[in-house]
Amino acid sequence: MTEQLRIVPLGGLGEVGKNMMAIEYGRNILVVDAGLMFPESDMYGVDFIIPDYNYLRDKRDRVRAIVVTHGHEDHVGALPHVLREFNVPVYATRLTRGLIEVKLRRAHLSQEVKLHTYAPGDVVKIGPFTIEPFHVCHSIPDTVGLGITTPAGLIVHSGDFKLDHTPVDGWPTDFAKLAEFAGRGVLALMSDSTNAVEPGTTPSEQVVTEALDAVMRKASGRVIIATFASLISRIQQAIDVAARHSRKFAIAGTAMAENVKMARKLGYLEVPEGMQVTLGEIKRLPPHQLLILATGAQGEPTAVLSRLATGRHPSLHIEPGDTVILSSHTIPGNEEMIHRVINRLFQKGADVVYHPIAPVHVSGHASQEEQKLLLNILRPRNFIPIHGELRHLKQHAKLALELGVPQERVAVVENGYVLTFKGDQVQVGERVPGGYVFVDGTWVGDAVGPAVIRDRETLATAGVCVVALRYSPRRGTLMGTPRLTLRGFAAPQAAEEMLGEAQEAVRRAVQGLQPRTPLETVENSVRRALSDFFYRRTKNRPEIIVMVLGE
Repeated sequence: MTEQLRIVPLGGLGEVGKNMMAIEYGRNILVVDAGLMFPESDMYGVDFIIPDYNYLRDKRDRVRAIVVTHGHEDHVGALPHVLREFNVPVYATRLTRGLIEVKLRRAHLSQEVKLHTYAPGDVVKIGPFTIEPFHVCHSIPDTVGLGITTPAGLIVHSGDFKLDHTPVDGWPTDFAKLAEFAGRGVLALMSDSTNAVEPGTTPSEQVVTEALDAVMRKASGRVIIATFASLISRIQQAIDVAARHSRKFAIAGTAMAENVKMARKLGYLEVPEGMQVTLGEIKRLPPHQLLILATGAQGEPTAVLSRLATGRHPSLHIEPGDTVILSSHTIPGNEEMIHRVINRLFQKGADVVYHPIAPVHVSGHASQEEQKLLLNILRPRNFIPIHGELRHLKQHAKLALELGVPQERVAVVENGYVLTFKGDQVQVGERVPGGYVFVDGTWVGDAVGPAVIRDRETLATAGVCVVALRYSPRRGTLMGTPRLTLRGFAAPQAAEEMLGEAQEAVRRAVQGLQPRTPLETVENSVRRALSDFFYRRTKNRPEIIVMVLGE
C-alpha cells in the first residue's frame, strides 16, 4: 500500500495563536511549533490556552521531532506541556533555542529535553522528511520558514513573515532560497494569514526606531516601554535610542530579564558598557536619564505594567511626568484589559503613547502585497492559508485565487481538519479534536474545562449563595434554622433583607418532601426553590451551593 501524506493543523487555524501543525507520512510525524494563546475576557481564571494535541497521544512512537520557526509565545509557549508527554528532539535556531532553554528551565525540564540548533541554509534529515530552514523577516531575530521535502513532494511553511527590505538586524528574507524552491516545484504552500485583510505592505521595523526617537526626544521624565519579553529586536531598538539620548535602562519583569541576559550572552543584543542598571539603582538617576523596559503590553493583570497602573508593584510607581509607551500590537480579545491599563496610567499622571497614536509598533506579518509576492515567487500547486482567524484565512484564499491558483487546490480549514493529497491535489478529510486546552496554574485540560469556566462565569456575573441545613430523613423535617450566605450577589444590606424570605423558601421546599427522602433529592429541591425565589425577586440566578447534613 502506498504511504499517504497528511497535514493535520492542531492550532493556529481559525484563531490567532497556539500554532501547531502535524505533518504525517506513513508512520512518521513531524510537528511544526507548539504555541499558546491568551484567554478571552470571559475565560475567567485561565492563564493561557494550548493546542489540543490529543490526536498525537496514541501516535507518540511516530512523532520524530518538533521543529520551531521562532521564539514567540504563540509558537513555543506550549512546549513545556508537550515535552512532558513526548520525548522527542526539538530543532530551533540559535536565539530561538536560547528562549526555549529559558522557558524549560523555569518549567524544570531543561535537563530532560534534547535540543538541536539549526540555521538557515542547513539541511536536516528527520525520518522521511528533509528540512531546510530559510531566513524570513519577522519582529524577532532568527525567524525561519521551512522547506519540508517529503516523499510526496515539497511543502513550504512560511512561518510568521514579512518582506522587510530594511530590517533592524540587516538580514532580509531569503528570496534566493524561495526561488530555488520554486525551481524544484512546490506541492503546497502554507502561508501566514495574520494580516490578510491589510492592503499594501507592512511598514519596516525602522519606522519604530524613528517613532521611539521622537517620543524619547520630547520626554522630560522617565520613559517606560512595555513590550513582549521575547521581542529582542524591539528591545535592541529601545536600547539604541536610549543610548542616543544618554539614558541608562533597567528591566522590570523576570521573563524579560532572563531573555535579555540570554540574548546578550549569545550576541543578539548589543548593550554599551555600563548602560544597564538594576531597579534598585534607578532612584539615584535623574528621571530624564532613565529608560525602563517592562512586560505587560497586553494588559495582563499580573504583569509589570498592570501592577504599575494599579499601584501594586513593590518597588516601581508611576510618577507625574513619566512617558509610557506600549510597543506591541493588541492581541484580539485583549482590548478591554489594555484600555483599562491605559486609562489608569493617565489617571496617575503619565503620558501614554500607543499605536495608532504614534507608530511605536509595526506588525511582524506580511500584508496583502507581500502575501501575493510570496505566492508569485513559489507558484505552489496547492495553497493552504494558516495562522489566522477564519476571516483572515478566507481573505488570503481570495488572494491566491486572484493569482491563478485553482479553487479546488485551495484548502481553507480550521483546526483539526485532516488534509490529504490525491495525486498532487489537496483534499479535506475528516476532523480530529483540535479545540482549546485551558491552563490555570497547575491545572491543565479536563481539570479546568468548559464546565468549570461556565461556573466561573456564573460566579462572576451573578454571585453565589451557600446554604447549610440539617435534615432528618426519618421524620422528613428540617432541623433548626437553615444558614444562608450570599457573596457577589447584592449589597450586604439588600442581601440581608432577603435572607428571611430565602430561609422561608428553604423551609417550604423541605416541608414538601416525604420521610426517607435521599439527601441528594433534598439538595436538588432546595436548589430549585432558591433559584426560583431569587429570580422572582431580582431577575438573577446566583450559583447555589447546598450542603445538607443528616441527623
